[in-house]
Amino acid sequence: MQRILVNTLAALAMAVAATALAQDIPTLLKDADHYRMGADNLQVDTQVSTFNADGSPDKERRYTVFAQAGRKSLVLMQSPVEKGQKVLMLGDDFWLVMPGSQRPLRITPMQKLLGDASTGDIATMRWAGDYTGQLLGEEPCSAEAKTPVCLHLSLQAARKGVTYQRIELWIGKTRHEPVRADLFVQSDKLAKQARFVVDPAAHPASVSEMVLVDQLSNKKETRIKYLNRKERAVPAEWLNPMFLARNPALE
Repeated sequence: MQRILVNTLAALAMAVAATALAQDIPTLLKDADHYRMGADNLQVDTQVSTFNADGSPDKERRYTVFAQAGRKSLVLMQSPVEKGQKVLMLGDDFWLVMPGSQRPLRITPMQKLLGDASTGDIATMRWAGDYTGQLLGEEPCSAEAKTPVCLHLSLQAARKGVTYQRIELWIGKTRHEPVRADLFVQSDKLAKQARFVVDPAAHPASVSEMVLVDQLSNKKETRIKYLNRKERAVPAEWLNPMFLARNPALE
């Protein structure tokens, strides 16, 4: 009888703990976001390198991303072949501004997914608020031997305009740093697999690189390196698509 009572209490305690974690999904996502963002308003200099399926280098691009509070981002393309192009994200709305054009071009949800590192991958650096989900349990972070334990979160898009409709996300059990993710498009096809490299020497610890592997077509690997981060709130007019079209030089 005593053993049954102990087992019952243990099972109840585990159920309560699981419920508490499931109800705290927003906090877990905010913790994971902190490793990629670290502040509400941020300037992030990125290097995007693409490799073919055989590992040979394909191309390299540079971007400056101004990630702002309220789901707003401005991406300035810095490489010579794209110099002057800008992408503005305001919530669910994306615009492309081309050099010499007086009108911004609206980007559709499908166009956001084009390219090895999509506009959505570069401009969007938060999960909290964009996704709801549940905790599926504790699992090894990878298939490697002696791998640490992760929390497996299954996330569903809370808004129509997000880049991926479903994300299977694995985060560290203790510090909740992002480890890897499976990214699904609206048709529920696996579009990309991501893994995150955290630099423990940074203060605070932060994601230094995101590695994406295309699962729909070419199996190319894209590495997004975060070269530099600093807090910066941009002028309000920079977040106006018509202003960007009429003012090609911001700085």
